[in-house]
Amino acid sequence: MTKIQNKKVLAVGCHPDDIEIMCAGTLALLKDYNWSVTISTMTAGDCGSATLSKEEISEKRKKEALTSAKILNANYYCMENEDIFVLYDRPTLLKAIDLVRKVKPDIVITHSPVDYMVDHETTSRIIKTACFSAGIQNIKTETEPYMKIPYLYYMDPLEGIDDLGQRINPTTLVDITSKIDIKEKMLSTHKSQRDWLMSHNGIDEYTIAMKEFSALRGKEYGSQFAEGFRQHLGHAYPKSNILKEVLSDFTKTI
Repeated sequence: MTKIQNKKVLAVGCHPDDIEIMCAGTLALLKDYNWSVTISTMTAGDCGSATLSKEEISEKRKKEALTSAKILNANYYCMENEDIFVLYDRPTLLKAIDLVRKVKPDIVITHSPVDYMVDHETTSRIIKTACFSAGIQNIKTETEPYMKIPYLYYMDPLEGIDDLGQRINPTTLVDITSKIDIKEKMLSTHKSQRDWLMSHNGIDEYTIAMKEFSALRGKEYGSQFAEGFRQHLGHAYPKSNILKEVLSDFTKTI
C-alpha cells in the first residue's frame, strides 16, 4: 500500500446517483486505503419524477443518496439547489465554498466541464471555483478558510462524450473491477430513478448501462471495469497525479 493514507476525498455531483454512476468504484478503492469519503449533491433531484411532487421526490432521493453513502460509511450533504436551475451565482458559490471548508478535502471529484446537461457543467464550474476560493480570507462563510487547494479531478461525462457527441478521452483510468459489485449496490439504492428514466429517457435497467460504460473504460485499461478521469492542472492547482500515487496498483495514465 502507498503511504498516502488517512486523507479525505469529496465527490460532488449535481444529482443523487451521478457519483454512483461515474466514480463510486474509485471512492470504494480510496476507502480501502483509509480515506474518508464525503459525497455531496448540488440538488435533491427534485425534477426526477413524473408522478411525485418536487417535495416528495426530493425527500425520497435524499434518503436514497444517504443509503448509498452509508454503504461506504461516507458522509452525505445536499446543497439544496433546484434541479435544472443550478446557477453560477453568489449564493450557490458560497454554499460550495463552505462545503470545501467544512470537509477539508485532499481530493475533489466533480463533473466534466463539458457534458450533456448544463446543470452538470455549471456544477463543474462552481466546484472548480470553490476549490480555488476556499482559502481566500475575505470570502466569508460559516466555516473558516481552508488554506489548501485540493487536487481536482473531473469524472467522465455521461457516455464519455460531449454535448456534440464528440469523444472525451480520460487521462487517468482506475481499475474498479474489484469494486463493481459495490458500485452497482450503491447505484441500485436510487430506486426512484428507474421509473423516471423509463418515462423520460426510455432507459430501463440503468445499472446495466452503468456496467456497460464501465466495461468500455475497462477495455481501455485492460481490465473488466474501469472509471475515467481528467485532472485539472490550471494555475495554483496541484500538478502531481495523486490518484496514481495512492492507487498505484489500480491506475493507468493515458
